[in-house]
Amino acid sequence: MPHIPRKTPPPGIPVFVYGTLLPGECNHRIVAPHLAAAPSPGAVRGRLYDAGEYPGLVPDDSATPVEGAWLYVRRAGLAAMDELEDYYGPGGDNDYERIRIRDADGAREGWTYVWLDGRGYPLIAGGSWRKHRAGIAAGQRAQPEP
Repeated sequence: MPHIPRKTPPPGIPVFVYGTLLPGECNHRIVAPHLAAAPSPGAVRGRLYDAGEYPGLVPDDSATPVEGAWLYVRRAGLAAMDELEDYYGPGGDNDYERIRIRDADGAREGWTYVWLDGRGYPLIAGGSWRKHRAGIAAGQRAQPEP
């Protein structure tokens, strides 16, 4: 049987981002100095909620993909994101929880920041923060969850 070489993962700690930490978004500047490799597009399964200035992700294997990017960061980058997301560690009084998640295609796994529920915020149809923000600029609004 021939040997099939495995892809070498990029250096750094993989973190899936889907909102203001995306390249080009307002909080990317917080993590940009700590990137160990170029970001790459990705998607995870879940529901995305509109909290106004930022989104929240609730993981859900039966949901449609949420668009985002995989960032590969050094430890200082993970610490900077923990601070931004008000993540103080397991069992802490966290705004977001940091969990391991797998890309929708199953090819990658890493950290992401999630909520345990939608907190009563409107669901973002289509699973894309950027498209949603563009829709708001065009006069559209998120829909309340059924």
